[in-house]
Amino acid sequence: MKVLQRNGVPPCPGQPRSRALLNGPRPGGPGSGDDAAIRLTEISKVYGRGTGAVHAVDRLSLTVRDGEFVCLVGASGCGKSTLLSIVAGLDTPTAGQVDTGGRHVAIMFQEPALFPWLTARRNVELALRARRVPRYQRRQRAIELLETVHLGDFAGKRPHELSGGMRQRVALARALAQDADVLLMDEPFGALDAMTRDLLHDELERICSERSLSVLFVTHNVREAARLGDRVVLLSSRPGRVIGEYEVPRTGPRRIDSASVAGLASTVTDRLREEMKRHG
Repeated sequence: MKVLQRNGVPPCPGQPRSRALLNGPRPGGPGSGDDAAIRLTEISKVYGRGTGAVHAVDRLSLTVRDGEFVCLVGASGCGKSTLLSIVAGLDTPTAGQVDTGGRHVAIMFQEPALFPWLTARRNVELALRARRVPRYQRRQRAIELLETVHLGDFAGKRPHELSGGMRQRVALARALAQDADVLLMDEPFGALDAMTRDLLHDELERICSERSLSVLFVTHNVREAARLGDRVVLLSSRPGRVIGEYEVPRTGPRRIDSASVAGLASTVTDRLREEMKRHG
């Protein structure tokens, strides 16, 4: 496995320098029983230098287990999206270690970012092409993936012919086409209406269960986090640090308006308000 590393810059004055390590050997090695799909250890991210430096994330550690759905919540600018970019390899930490144990990682953003001149099927095929799936297999595989998100009948439609929820389903199918073990989701349903969002929650839950995906999901919607997550992780205002973790017991089907979801959302929201007031 290729190891990428560079010298770190101390995230805060007086803090010792450390090394940034991306996708290093899985802790314990093969057969160790370590079930971490994502392991972030003492991650710091600083943009710029000197007096103009912005400390986005500071010494943050977090583990996502295989098959676990973890939701990140926090105020704007607390480093949630930065963390996803680091795990996806789109950005590098200033210091700390990122380890996905060689797993395939896919990322899905708030905007579906579909090519408007391509059909839904052809948009999904792009991910298959990037994986060098043989041409004769791409069409059928893309259709199968669209059927997974209940869009098999819309394979020939272009993005402007689809609703916002349908476009997000195509984006999800494209992410699944990357054959990922880990799915990173950056507010993918933030721009959708409540009913469409609720339906997509059901679809996402079903797909993750069927594929045993590990998910790190960023959202500003605390109730959405309580609805979807096996665990909700609360980050501090900038720089981002973990200040709270809430296990969500799976005692049966969850709905966005269920009492258990509302109760947890209220607890997390109260803690988030305290944090935001503390930082003005």
